[in-house]
Amino acid sequence: MHVGFMATDVRLLLTSLKGNLCRVIRGKESALDSLLVALLCNGHVLIEDVPGVGKTTLAKALARSIRGAFRRIQFTPDLLPTDIVGGMIYSPKTGEFSFRQGPVFCNVLLADEINRASPRTQSALLEAMSELQVTIEGERHPLHRPFLVLATQNPVEYHGTYPLPEAQLDRFSMRLEIGYPDEDSEVAIVLDQRLSHPLEALQAVATTEDVLGAQERVCQVHVEESIVHYITRLVRETRDDARLRLGASPRAVLVLYRACQALALMRGRDFVIPDDVRELAVPVVAHRLVLDTKASYAGTRKSSVVESILERIPPPA
Repeated sequence: MHVGFMATDVRLLLTSLKGNLCRVIRGKESALDSLLVALLCNGHVLIEDVPGVGKTTLAKALARSIRGAFRRIQFTPDLLPTDIVGGMIYSPKTGEFSFRQGPVFCNVLLADEINRASPRTQSALLEAMSELQVTIEGERHPLHRPFLVLATQNPVEYHGTYPLPEAQLDRFSMRLEIGYPDEDSEVAIVLDQRLSHPLEALQAVATTEDVLGAQERVCQVHVEESIVHYITRLVRETRDDARLRLGASPRAVLVLYRACQALALMRGRDFVIPDDVRELAVPVVAHRLVLDTKASYAGTRKSSVVESILERIPPPA
């Protein structure tokens, strides 16, 4: 279906998407690159950041840019799994039950403050994120494609929250921080919104079919065996690090491999280089790690662990 979708087509598509997103998200090109990489490799993104830095705007802008369906779920302690995936509804008129889709049936889902819902409700997303489907009353319901979950957490306020279990963290391809904009970008944000929000005038520059074609093209990017060994060794080193109680899983190897292919394609290459691995190692691997108690109390950051492993292991020549 998408055999003719070439690397140049993908790069033009991504350039258009990034340009469109930059109209509403100022000064955060690195975060936008990572988001587009996750979209390309059919992954999901966890954003840990303070309120008000544009997480909702980013999700809406992405959905609008690809002419996709957007849904937002505000996670609260009383949220139920059926509020996410939907459920069977009885019709008095027909006397029958029918399935009513939940907000998960979309292209871009914003799971806002995901750690405020109970573990049971959080787990309702697991099947959707990993298998692109939900199962209700034993019947399988495929989700829309492409499907991207953009989940948010507030890294400062933990009162009344339920930390995401390792199994669910592992389902997120990347963890990102948007951060505060620099002064010039913040001035531009204010000026952009003097009369109306730029999101209101944002037009689609691609379709969901274009994204699906780009996703298929990612798998064709060449990866030398030496780089596969490099990726594998980086991840395996986390399992032997004294600062960690739990290292990264084989899923981290697979996700890092695919994300590097997507980044290479974004940069206009048909092959992966070691710099792609070094650029993506922290956002892909760090959130999957569990610090040892001593390292945690010492204030060790998971990203620092990955960075030290990158310094220790030489890239292939």
